[in-house]
Amino acid sequence: MSDHVDHPQLAEASQPGFRFTSPFAQRNKPIEDFRASHRTRLRQRFVDGGAAAMPDYELLELVLFRAIPRQDVKPLAKRLMAEFGDFNLVLAASPARLGRIQGVGTSVVQELKIVEAAAHRMARARVIGRAVLSSWDALLDYCKTVLAHRPTEQFRILFLDRKNILIADEEQQTGTVDHVPVYPREVVKRALELNASALILVHNHPSGDPSPSGADIEMTNKIKDAAKALGITIHDHLIVGKGEDFSFRAAGLL
Repeated sequence: MSDHVDHPQLAEASQPGFRFTSPFAQRNKPIEDFRASHRTRLRQRFVDGGAAAMPDYELLELVLFRAIPRQDVKPLAKRLMAEFGDFNLVLAASPARLGRIQGVGTSVVQELKIVEAAAHRMARARVIGRAVLSSWDALLDYCKTVLAHRPTEQFRILFLDRKNILIADEEQQTGTVDHVPVYPREVVKRALELNASALILVHNHPSGDPSPSGADIEMTNKIKDAAKALGITIHDHLIVGKGEDFSFRAAGLL
């Protein structure tokens, strides 16, 4: 039998080093090239102009590139923006709510939460171990970063030493969209454990309005009384809303 190959494509395939390319792969190559160039353009725009040069959904795309390396993530970025409203609210959304969005899997949730944690860590580094009363703006920025976009109320306590150095920042309770349970005895107990001399109370209002409720005022007075009996000062109670904040001390309530 002859070894001669008449068909030109078969002849090519018989050559050493030949690599077969599927027609389906060839058909998908322009799509892959466009996707790669889009990602390159977005990354370069970020390098050239920073986040200010990009709308929220494109900044979100940059984050999603890491979680979904081989798909067009623009539709997912726009779905997330439509659901939550802005970049910050996407990062602050709970894993359960994120998971209900089409296209969001474990890798996307993890990437978003890593970015959120990094933002919190950087803001915290500006205030921890420093004299809080002389760096009040940094403290407010930190509180807003951590709390302003949360979908439920969270009550945090900032513990200060005798020189008003921030020695600890802890979440004490998490509640619902309009209520968080706070126990004055637990607040004071934790202050004694940390040998704190003063406290700053902080919680958020997911509604966006930082105005204190009657319950907020009553709870603050109970903590103040319990702390005073043990020689612990309450410097302030801050309520964080969306874009605004409320200070009990500035309002004459402390």
